[in-house]
Amino acid sequence: MQGIKAPDPATEQEFIELVDTYQTSLLRMCYLNLHDLGLAEDAVQETFMKAYKAMPAFRGKSNVKTWLMKIAINTCRDMQRGTWLKHIDRRVSLDQLPEASSSFPEDTIVLNMEIAKLPVKLREVVLLYYYQDMRTEDIAEVLSIAVSSVSGRLKRAREKLRHGLKGVYFDE
Repeated sequence: MQGIKAPDPATEQEFIELVDTYQTSLLRMCYLNLHDLGLAEDAVQETFMKAYKAMPAFRGKSNVKTWLMKIAINTCRDMQRGTWLKHIDRRVSLDQLPEASSSFPEDTIVLNMEIAKLPVKLREVVLLYYYQDMRTEDIAEVLSIAVSSVSGRLKRAREKLRHGLKGVYFDE
């Protein structure tokens, strides 16, 4: 019988650095996709588990952030497709919400709500481009689509946001 192989200390240290560097941005991305903090935390944990298992196979052809974002987005998609998620009542009454640690300007709340209303394909490119500061080439790699598709989706998302934000950001 073979024993369990101990993890390589170098790989373990690299992994710890990955978690320290990217956990906040991954959590933000997963939360904006799933609209639920608990699910987002689960998605981030699952993302890091998948990344840890795949670290030896990572060839460095892409940026580490791009690689992790791709894993995170696919994990969120898997969670959204899962049948168990459809059976959970995620509505929360106002008295169950935690107190806000700080108040946000009304226009920021409106912007976030409009982004959340976007179709998934448009929301993903907006989140990666504006919230994660990723280049269109990296977004194309993360989403496995052409760069021109990323540009088109960004354009459509901006148009939808411009229309939805009339009177808040735009005086049209």
